[in-house]
Amino acid sequence: MRTTRLLTLLTVTAFLAFTQDAWAQKNPIRIGVVTFLSGPGAAPFGVPAHNAAVLLFDALNAGEVPAPYRMKGFGGTPIEMVLMDEAGPPTTVATRYRQMVEMQGIDMVIGYISSGSCLAVAPIAEELKKLTVFFDCGTPRIFEDGNYRYVFRTSSHAAMDNIGAAKYVAQQFPDANRIAGINQNYAWGQDSWRDFEDSMKVLVPDVEITTSQMPKLFASQYGGEISALLSSRPDVIHSSFWGGDLEALILQGTPRGLFRRSTVVLTTGETALHALAGRIPDGTIIGARGPHSMFAPDNALNRWFSKTYEARFDMPPVFTSYHMTQAILGTKAAYEKALTATGGKQPTQSQIIEAFEFLAFQTPSGETRMGLGKGHQGIQGTAYGMTKRVGGKTIVTNVVHYSADEVNPPEGVRSEDWIKSGFAGK
Repeated sequence: MRTTRLLTLLTVTAFLAFTQDAWAQKNPIRIGVVTFLSGPGAAPFGVPAHNAAVLLFDALNAGEVPAPYRMKGFGGTPIEMVLMDEAGPPTTVATRYRQMVEMQGIDMVIGYISSGSCLAVAPIAEELKKLTVFFDCGTPRIFEDGNYRYVFRTSSHAAMDNIGAAKYVAQQFPDANRIAGINQNYAWGQDSWRDFEDSMKVLVPDVEITTSQMPKLFASQYGGEISALLSSRPDVIHSSFWGGDLEALILQGTPRGLFRRSTVVLTTGETALHALAGRIPDGTIIGARGPHSMFAPDNALNRWFSKTYEARFDMPPVFTSYHMTQAILGTKAAYEKALTATGGKQPTQSQIIEAFEFLAFQTPSGETRMGLGKGHQGIQGTAYGMTKRVGGKTIVTNVVHYSADEVNPPEGVRSEDWIKSGFAGK
């Protein structure tokens, strides 16, 4: 009996050694990961996204991610991160993308926070025929104005954020009919304000636009814009500010009574809750660009992700952390779907792309469906709530969730047209 047990132990040990050697000998899948590592967008957005990438790469390679992602790496092949800073103007970002793809042996790219970056990179990804997954940038123009084979985006676009914000305002503040905006003067800010304004005109037909302020990206000082907002006396102020601009608006606007005189909607406000704990006035409407962070469901993936992230980095994950995780898990799901279709033979890029189109996959924030952009644009629901200081902590109350179909247009319909139609068909 002892001999049998010994032989069994030796057999298991030899098998484990063999599989570990086989894992170690596989050439890793080299994935370019791009996010803000410097500049105003780094601390609130880029670094949390980078942290999530580091966590996911380590956990996937170790086989520590809960089901349905227990297989190591991508389909049993290790994954290796090649990191690049997104900082700089879109032309610089696009040049760095080209250099990374052409000179560093990248198999695929996951990246980009700024809408300007994504608009610049998308045509180059198509030119170079390199699978590129946008994890965060929000402008609807990527797939509503373009048609791409090699480009995907696993997070919802900005129309969802602003349709959801308008529905929340109309439901929670039915007497609010004077609105204003302060948004960054580039694709993200322009699209965000347009979609919020148009949605409010549908939901509140007698709405009045008192002013729309469009400072340049990362202007950092907003004295003139705050004065214009205060003098126009709106009931509601909409802002899609993010990064350092968002924090500057809160810190400069609060002492002047901006948040006291008007209800302020911050579509990306969740990222400031940790950094500016206690400094965001009560009653501020907060979004997280989807059902992330405090809006995320109680599922096994989210319990693992939020707990492991906070333990490792000593801070809670923000929505860019969730978006990065969505992109990595979605790409893994597409790879492994293609791997199954090939009977276990390493899939080609074309086979991965075909598997990615119209894919539905699980994430810490629930299911993501690649439901728009001919299967290249992901959709989820979203949620909004209001800040309240309780026991020395800022919490979010009066939370309302909106399903993906409530805040995303049908396939083949432009967001702007769908909003102006009165959300026809939903």
